Amino acid sequence: MPRLKRFEDFRYVGTRDDMVVYDCDDPEEFGVLSSRVDGERLVDRKLVQVFGPDSLPEARNRGYSKR
Repeated sequence: MPRLKRFEDFRYVGTRDDMVVYDCDDPEEFGVLSSRVDGERLVDRKLVQVFGPDSLPEARNRGYSKR
């Protein structure tokens, strides 16, 4: 599966502007995320979040929800 550049080791990536977590192993979700990252320059604006441990429960623990 492809992953975001600079975030290749993370399956779950969140966007801080809307507090949504995306599963990079899901092709549909990854497509939406990569379009947003490129089009809205989310990395440059520091609006991308990864989680440790890299899990959906950890993302939810930090207030993120699935789209």
